[in-house]
Amino acid sequence: SILMQRRLFLYNFRNLRKAKGRRETYLCYVVKRRDSATSCSLDFGYLRNQMGCHVEVLFLRYIAAWDLDPGRCYRITWFTSWSPCYDCAQHIANFLRSYPNLSLRIFMARLYFCEDRKAEPEGLRRLHKAGAQIAIMTFKDYFYCWNTFVENREQTFKGWEGLHENSVHLARKLRRILLPLYEVDDLRDAFKILGL
Repeated sequence: SILMQRRLFLYNFRNLRKAKGRRETYLCYVVKRRDSATSCSLDFGYLRNQMGCHVEVLFLRYIAAWDLDPGRCYRITWFTSWSPCYDCAQHIANFLRSYPNLSLRIFMARLYFCEDRKAEPEGLRRLHKAGAQIAIMTFKDYFYCWNTFVENREQTFKGWEGLHENSVHLARKLRRILLPLYEVDDLRDAFKILGL
């Protein structure tokens, strides 16, 4: 099925602070081609890790095989159960540099090992610097995923206890990770305004 089972979505995308036992990463995606003011949806679906290959790399291989028209603009949106690891963030950043006509937005349910002594925060900073828009999933994003990617049998999405609080907590953590980049961007903007 092109749609994810409800139990898989609810188990893997739950934004728990301690996500014990959730070892796989799921990635729901939408690919659109932008033509001036309009956009045309080309594909959507979901992927998960496959025998030793992270889902982000699987998606990059999948989209690279499309032989995208360099004269057209494409927008890809991901909803992932975990943020990318350091290596995957590097692969994604390199991919974005190779395809300047492609934009990527990533909405993440949880942050993967983003502690000070780990490399993942630096990976997220590099990914952001390469042009990817990265954010934590909110209720609105879960609602969209439920209606787009999940075999929901026309049941309305009901959030779990702590969804909003955990989203806010994770968004603050992501902001702290990206803060050095925001500060540099703010300084650049200030210098431009001052003509320096």
